[in-house]
Amino acid sequence: MHTGVGRQRGARPWPRPRRIATLSVHTSPLHQPGTGDAGGMNVYILEVARRLAEADVEVEIFTRATSGDLPPVVEMAPGVHVRHITSGPLEGLTKEDLPGQLCAFTAGVLRAEASRPPGHYDLIHSHYWLSGQVGWLAKERWGVPLVHTAHTLAKVKNAQLAAGDRPEPKARVIGEEQVVAEADRLVANTGVEAGDLIDRYDAEPARVAVVEPGVDLDRFRPAPGDRALATAAARRRLGLPVAGYVVAFVGRIQPLKAPDVLIRAVAALRERDPALAGEVTVVICGGPSGSGLDRPTALIELAASLGVADRVRFLPPQTGDDLPALYRAADLVAVPSYNESFGLVALEAQACGTPVVAAAVGGLVTAVRDQVSGVLIDGHDPVDWARTLGHLLPDRLRRAELSRGAARHARGFSWQRTVSGLLAVYGEAITEHRARLASELAGDAAMSCSW
Repeated sequence: MHTGVGRQRGARPWPRPRRIATLSVHTSPLHQPGTGDAGGMNVYILEVARRLAEADVEVEIFTRATSGDLPPVVEMAPGVHVRHITSGPLEGLTKEDLPGQLCAFTAGVLRAEASRPPGHYDLIHSHYWLSGQVGWLAKERWGVPLVHTAHTLAKVKNAQLAAGDRPEPKARVIGEEQVVAEADRLVANTGVEAGDLIDRYDAEPARVAVVEPGVDLDRFRPAPGDRALATAAARRRLGLPVAGYVVAFVGRIQPLKAPDVLIRAVAALRERDPALAGEVTVVICGGPSGSGLDRPTALIELAASLGVADRVRFLPPQTGDDLPALYRAADLVAVPSYNESFGLVALEAQACGTPVVAAAVGGLVTAVRDQVSGVLIDGHDPVDWARTLGHLLPDRLRRAELSRGAARHARGFSWQRTVSGLLAVYGEAITEHRARLASELAGDAAMSCSW
C-alpha cells in the first residue's frame, strides 16, 4: 500500500490561468443537489467556479443540455458561464446511457472552442470519468493541460458495494484508467483518494495532488444566540416536532448512501430503549437516484415493515436557507454511506454546529474528526448505529461538546482554501506543459539543423 500519497500544494507563485474550460458532462451545476445525479460534485463545481471568477479567472462550464427550454449559455455568476451542449435526446439520461453521447458532446465542445481566437482556454478541468474522456481529446486538440477530478472511482465503489446495488461496469473502469494515464494532474479530495488513484489505478504519485473541498462558511454556520431557541425555530420552519430528538440524513436516496441503515438503526434502538426511540424523529431529506430509482418507495416500505413509520419523516431536497435550517434543526446528522470521496454533507452540518455520525469510509475519515466533531462507526450494522445513537442523544453535555468541536473543525475548510490549492495545481500543470512544449520545439530545431 502506498503511504506518502499525493501532495498538498504550497503557496509558490505559479502562473495563473486566464480562462478555464470546466467539463461536467452528466450533471449541471445549475441542478438542485440531492436528487438524480446532482450531489456534492455539483456543489463543488459551482463553488469553485464562483471563487475562481472572484480571483479574476474566467470559467466556462460545459454540460449536456437536458431541455429544449435551456438557453445555449447561462451566466451563472460574473465571470462564470454554463454552456449547454446538445448531445442526444433533450431529456435526463442515466450515467450508464451517456457514454454513447460522448462523441456528440465532444464535437460540441470542440466546435465552441473553434469559434474563439486561438489559445482561448489555458487549461481544462474535467469532473468525473465521462468528462475526463472528453477532456482527454480536447487537450490534444487545443494543446493545453488537463486537470481531472474523479469524485468517485469505480474500483473503490465495487470494492465497497452496498447489498443489492449494481456494480460499476467494466467500461467505466477502463475509461477511468485511460483518463488517469492521460491527465496532466489528478486532483484527489483526500489522501485516501490519492492512495486509491496510485494503488488501484497506477497513477504517477507526482501527478496526484490532494486538494480538500470546502464549505460555504457564510451560509453554513451556527445560529446566533441561544442554540435551543434556534433549534426550535428551525424545526417549526420545517414542520418538524419541536420536542424530542431529530436525526437527519441529507443526500441522494440510493443504496450507496445507505439511508436504510439509519431507519434500521431506529428499529434496533426501539428494541434496545423503547422510551428513547419514541422521542426520535428520523428525517430523510433527498430524492431517488441511481439504482434507488428502481424502487423509489423502498424506504417508506422499509420503515413500515420495521414498525417505525411513525418515527420517519421524508423531505424533498432543500434549497436556500432551508438546508442550513435542517442541519440546525437536527441533534445529529447521519452519513452512513458505503463510500464517499469526501462527504460535503458532513462538512455542511458541522459548519452549522451539528455533530455528525458517519461511516468510517473514504473521505469521511477526513471530513469528520472522530470524537471531536462527531463519531465514526466501523461498518453498517444497525445495532452498532443504534448503540451510538442511544449513547449520544440523551447525553446533552457530550453533544454540546461535539457541537463546539464540529464548528471548529469545519472552520478549517473553506472554498477559498480549496481554490488556492487548485490554482497551485493549475500553475504546476501549465508550467510543466510549457516546459514540455519548449523542449519539443528545441528538439525540432536541433533536428532541423542536423539536416
